[in-house]
Amino acid sequence: MSVVYNIVVFLHIVGAAMILGPWIANMKQPTVGPRQFDGAMTQLVTGIILMGLIPVLGQTDEDFANPNYPKLITKFVVAVVIGALAFVGNRQRKSGAVVAPGLAHSVGGLALLNVAIATLWK
Repeated sequence: MSVVYNIVVFLHIVGAAMILGPWIANMKQPTVGPRQFDGAMTQLVTGIILMGLIPVLGQTDEDFANPNYPKLITKFVVAVVIGALAFVGNRQRKSGAVVAPGLAHSVGGLALLNVAIATLWK
C-alpha cells in the first residue's frame, strides 16, 4: 500500500509543479494558463486520495497513526481556493480577456503557500 501512497504523492508534487512553473515563468506578464488549472485539479484529486489513504495506512504504519488533520484541512481549503481562482483565470484567458495580475499571482502565491504548509508545518 505504501507504493500506491508514494505514487500519489509523486502526482501531487507534479500538480504543484504544474501551477508554480508557469507562474514563475510568466512573472513579468502574469496570466493563468490551462496547465495551471490542470495542476490545481491534480492537487485537489490527489490530496483527497492521500487523505483517504491515511486511515488505511494508519493501521499498518506507525508514521500514519496520528495524522495532523488541522494541517490537512488547511491545505484542502487553500487548494479549493487555488482551484476556483485557476478556473476563473483560465476562463478569462480562453474568452480573450486579460487576466488580472492579482488573480494570476494569487494562484501561484497560494500554491507556494500550500507547499510551505506541507513542508514547514510539522
